[in-house]
Amino acid sequence: MDHSDLADDFSARDWQRTEPDPDDPLRFAMIGLGWWTVEEMLPAVAAEPGIETTVLVSSTAEKADRVARETHTDAVGIDYDAFHDGAAAEAYDAVYVCTPNALHLPYVETAAELDKAVLCEKPLESTAERAAQLVEAAADIPIMTAYRMHTEPSIRMAKRLYEEGVIGDPVSVQGHMTQDVLYIAGADSWRLNPDLAGPGASVTDLGIYPINTARFVLGREPVAAHAAMTSSHEAFEDVPDEAANFLLEYEGGVTGSYTASQHAQLSGSLRIIGTEGELRLEPAFFNDDRARLHLRTGEATITDQTIAFPTVDQMQVEAAYFADCLRDGREFEADAHHGLVDMRAIEAVYQAAERGERVTI
Repeated sequence: MDHSDLADDFSARDWQRTEPDPDDPLRFAMIGLGWWTVEEMLPAVAAEPGIETTVLVSSTAEKADRVARETHTDAVGIDYDAFHDGAAAEAYDAVYVCTPNALHLPYVETAAELDKAVLCEKPLESTAERAAQLVEAAADIPIMTAYRMHTEPSIRMAKRLYEEGVIGDPVSVQGHMTQDVLYIAGADSWRLNPDLAGPGASVTDLGIYPINTARFVLGREPVAAHAAMTSSHEAFEDVPDEAANFLLEYEGGVTGSYTASQHAQLSGSLRIIGTEGELRLEPAFFNDDRARLHLRTGEATITDQTIAFPTVDQMQVEAAYFADCLRDGREFEADAHHGLVDMRAIEAVYQAAERGERVTI
């Protein structure tokens, strides 16, 4: 059966409910000016009508001002202490938190005190305990965990095909995400520092992608974890997971078998296998124009199809979705509690590897 009709009327912004107003934009304060904010988020916001960056927050106001000049961003630069003191609060409506994981909580607490909406990078914090504190602190403000796969058209298309019953009942998910953090950021990367990153390097930063994407597509929560990890390179001596292989059990008996590594070739894939077919996305999780979504169905007669979907800037669409929800006054698909569930799953993965046994979530 040809399922192209399901794709024909698919919109990359099937979530959009309001029209952005360039004359009344959502104004962002960007907290943490590392390479991801500077190279990904700032240009994404600049390219999207109806949102803009008006405040940059870094270790010093001088650095923030320099980044503003270098990125041609018309924004006020302040330091972290000034942010906590409420400086320039009238100049922004929402904050994007992109500091190391263990520093998310204090900035969300301040944003809540200032009654500002929050887009917080994943993982939500460095531990489930701190993530729970963050959820409590943000109870009265709109807050979204920054899962860019939730607005990635290939993933939304996969979710639509699954919900239409195209692959039948889900049986298992297979996925991996790998990169070389030593090449990207060097051996002194905060991702290799447990005090800043959390219990490890690879599952927290990369494994979270297949963990959460399976949750999103299937609408099923993780219930238990099994895992094995190894670290041999000297740069990974403080973390257990230079490479990790782990299995999550989801509700309804679905299993997810995943690999994550911060010391490997840049690569990603996702495969969802059902009783009547399978969906495969490769490359997955990265901004990559080569990504293709493949659908395989049938028994006596096998049908292979490549499902078309629009290519987008993932960060731009994520920011646009955040703004659209705020304008429309509706809840985010991934709020802070959604991020807390993943923190509990991640901790279970590390505990399973340490104990060598199944750990319930």
